[in-house]
Amino acid sequence: VLRCSRLPTSSRADRSMVGHAATENAATSASRRRLQVGAIVAASVLLRCGVAQFPYSGHGNKGGTVRADGTKMFGDYEAQRHWMEITLHTPVREWYTQTKDNDLEYWGLDYPPLTAYHSYLCGWVFDRIEPESVALRRSRGYETPSSKLLMRSAALASDLATLHLGAYAAARAAYPGSGDGRMPAALALVLLQPGFVLVDHGHFQ
Repeated sequence: VLRCSRLPTSSRADRSMVGHAATENAATSASRRRLQVGAIVAASVLLRCGVAQFPYSGHGNKGGTVRADGTKMFGDYEAQRHWMEITLHTPVREWYTQTKDNDLEYWGLDYPPLTAYHSYLCGWVFDRIEPESVALRRSRGYETPSSKLLMRSAALASDLATLHLGAYAAARAAYPGSGDGRMPAALALVLLQPGFVLVDHGHFQ
């Protein structure tokens, strides 16, 4: 006679309790990690906004160079603004070519095409909000509080869309399901890296 063995009721209850506890622990860990990631992103944004309050490269042409023909070169901030001007108002084939509208000696585009298209996109937005800031041949050295706010905002928005999302995806891929804090730590190391913050949000624009 075959007899089917059954687990005692108490054993089944114990297994159910263990499973429930594991589920609760996983949910708590995931919730804690979301809070940690949110805090890191908030700190990253606040840090960038704080740095953005200070002067940028070439502000008022302080310490900037002047060409032999008297042209003020301002600084790297002006280079970022000028690239928007050029990509917005000249054909793609002329972006890297010396023309009457594109003086390569005045902050000519020297970054890859992807950067040029990014400048074009930003320039398109600027042209609709403050067109004087990207007017062809008339906006060199353009500096106003509103244009600075636009430049800083563009840098922050681009950072959130690329560096922040990329760093989050990489950290999740490197530490999937990790509940020991390594994933948020890796994210913080990237987003709070001083070089990214000071160069992109203070020096350039």
